[in-house]
Amino acid sequence: MYGVQVRDHIMIAHSLRGAVFGPAQRLHGATYVVDVELRCTELDENNVVVDIGWLQDQLAQALQPLRYRNLDELPQFAKTNTTTEYVARHIFDALAQRIAQTFRGTMRVTLHESHVASASYEGTV
Repeated sequence: MYGVQVRDHIMIAHSLRGAVFGPAQRLHGATYVVDVELRCTELDENNVVVDIGWLQDQLAQALQPLRYRNLDELPQFAKTNTTTEYVARHIFDALAQRIAQTFRGTMRVTLHESHVASASYEGTV
């Protein structure tokens, strides 16, 4: 299996509903380091999974609507707990739409919320 990975980051604000979230129920900021890995069994005619620069651009564009935003105010997240896991899936879906015409394989989106904690979503593109 071949793989290629790129990294970016986003700064967001949000709050989480439910006693399980303790102080995170209050509005707070987060800086997520976002890793995306694409994997496939065959290289393309150029012997790459995808062009790394192209993937970096696609990721940046998929993240743009979230940058410096309060997720609580965005309609697509209305009444939703924007946990790290949930946001990873949201980014996966947004990026998958952008790359589906060019890439076939699996993708994992991992959000690092600190140096000790992360969450991810993985699926087929």
